[in-house]
Amino acid sequence: MRPFTYERAGSPAEAAAAVAGNPGAKFIAGGTNLLDLMKLEIETPRRLVDVNHLGLDQIQPTPEGGLRIGALVRNTDLAADARVRRDYGVLSRALLAGASGQLRNKATTAGNLLQRTRCPYFYDSTKPCNKRAPGSGCAALEGASRDLGLLGVSDACIATHPSDMAVAMRALDATVETVDGAGAARRIPIADLHRLPGATPHVETSLKPGEMITAVTLPRPLGGKHVYRKVRDRASYAFALVSVAAVLGDGVRRVAFGGVAPKPWRVEAAEARRTPGEIVEVAFAGAHPTRQNAFKLTLARRTLAAVMTEA
Repeated sequence: MRPFTYERAGSPAEAAAAVAGNPGAKFIAGGTNLLDLMKLEIETPRRLVDVNHLGLDQIQPTPEGGLRIGALVRNTDLAADARVRRDYGVLSRALLAGASGQLRNKATTAGNLLQRTRCPYFYDSTKPCNKRAPGSGCAALEGASRDLGLLGVSDACIATHPSDMAVAMRALDATVETVDGAGAARRIPIADLHRLPGATPHVETSLKPGEMITAVTLPRPLGGKHVYRKVRDRASYAFALVSVAAVLGDGVRRVAFGGVAPKPWRVEAAEARRTPGEIVEVAFAGAHPTRQNAFKLTLARRTLAAVMTEA
């Protein structure tokens, strides 16, 4: 690890100002992704701003009948909350499908949304990666791409977003609340939080420099049957080849996919279709698979069929 300074922020606005005013600064909460990247010198922050003591660890009802989840709520606590299990079961199931119990005990809501890709070339500093070193190229295009993306990708990057939780939140139409370095707050639909790579894959979200997530708001419960199905190479501590977050029945149909794109993938127009094949045909229109990951098209259809049968 390279040397860095450390400080504790006194408020969300103070934390945002500290990071916004220092291009070499990063927020740290659970640190389950950031510390690994620092050890590999993929992330080299000169300053860490600790946000663990800002009181953003509560789950509270909203006046509209939904839930407001603080940015620092741990994944374990969110998955176990009785209201989440009862009204937002797809979110609880997605959280339990992600990582190990030890990591869920530390990982936070905001950190889960902002975790960086697990593309092997991003982690290998001997290989070119536009996300790690802009303009260096993308080794995955001609390399091992079985686990990587086929939707929303570009000639500059085919990495996927690794979060399970984010896929469920996309199906639920969550909203992300933030504060910036000037103390101004804003609300971002989760559909707009993560950016597609285009020619700038190192710009991963729509957040401004130093802008800090303070909470995620869920709308009032949708009803229906909630299912999260994750297909992976082993039963634990593995990222999705394909995942499906679905809310089905009671006049509602929501379907979001993970493991296939640089962001949780949901195409609302596909949800009006009847069969799994028709839904995937619309949702995956314009896909650009590699020779190694083209199987994800079939896997997505079969996974969705299993989800719809269960529902």
